[in-house]
Amino acid sequence: MKKTLLILGSTGSIGTQTLDLVRRDPALSVAGLAANGSWRALLQQALEFRPAFVALADPEAARALRPELPPEIKLFEGPDAVLELVREANFEVCVHGIVGGTGLKASVAVLERGRTLALANKESLVMAGARLMDLAREFGGEIVPVDSEHSAIFQCLRGEQLGQVRRLILTASGGPFRSMSREEMSSATPAMALEHPTWKMGPRITVGSATLMNKALEVIELHHLFGLERERIAVTIHPQSVVHSMVEFVDGSVIAQMGPPDMRGPIHFALHHPERRPAPLAGFDVSSFSGLTFEEPDLERFPTLELGFRCVDEGADAGSVLNACDETVVAAFLKSEIQFDDIYRVNRRVLDQRPGLDGSFEQLLEADQAARRLAADEIQLLLSPS
Repeated sequence: MKKTLLILGSTGSIGTQTLDLVRRDPALSVAGLAANGSWRALLQQALEFRPAFVALADPEAARALRPELPPEIKLFEGPDAVLELVREANFEVCVHGIVGGTGLKASVAVLERGRTLALANKESLVMAGARLMDLAREFGGEIVPVDSEHSAIFQCLRGEQLGQVRRLILTASGGPFRSMSREEMSSATPAMALEHPTWKMGPRITVGSATLMNKALEVIELHHLFGLERERIAVTIHPQSVVHSMVEFVDGSVIAQMGPPDMRGPIHFALHHPERRPAPLAGFDVSSFSGLTFEEPDLERFPTLELGFRCVDEGADAGSVLNACDETVVAAFLKSEIQFDDIYRVNRRVLDQRPGLDGSFEQLLEADQAARRLAADEIQLLLSPS
């Protein structure tokens, strides 16, 4: 039997890799595709996979796409296009590859339909993880993580009891600056930060790997997905990116999920969960699995990591604020408006000023907007002549 997919962010990295798997698997079909403004790429996908629906958030791009689409494919357009798509399409699994805090509303909409959410949009869990987990339970949906680290832990815990877990251990590549001194990192350029040694990712996530903010956000995700306190969450640097994460049990046993650094692996697992199906992906070979190393993260050179643990401790809108601020400062860094070191400084200052909202999704989105304003003010201070 075919499994029907909805793919949000279909023209991005996660979306295109998902469609690569669909091409090779007759058990998968596509009900809908959504993108922001890349209408030409979306058109090619629509012509190939023939979904019933497509969505474009950019109205101008949608106007360009509309006359090119086959008449049997319905187009949603504008700021609410993705939500309309989620509510109308008939699907079993939604692969959510939209980047940024704007993806939260789509996560809510999928779970309200009681569907499986294959979640690569880490910001949803960082901003509102506790509420999303409640929503999944209320409507009978499920969140299956697509982040390689959380997918690894999800797989390691199958058939296990959380009460028997001593620690969940997230692995981090260390990014492009793993061996740099603090002084060298302070003068790092955007081009340097975007040169990731093992993974091909979008710019925001790649810069997050350079600062370890990506891992800080993953700490918050992990806390919400599995309900563990910070004392049972650890991070280790693993430059080869072969061990995707590990679970240490109370008896000292450690189970790791391993594989070459290929995001199609966790995507494939999420698409077919709870089954395992054949995939055209590499497994073990001596050359890629030899020489695995691990080291402790250096918090003096990468202080951003601690902000994730701080958000776990503080709860409320801390995650929403940290994510929104980091999106803002990374955008400024990529435009060379601020220095690499400023990313941590501004994130910490804005977290110190967070409004302290808690409760509804609306309040967490309000905190997100407040954090963006605070971050913009802090950036403006850095740009102003002293």
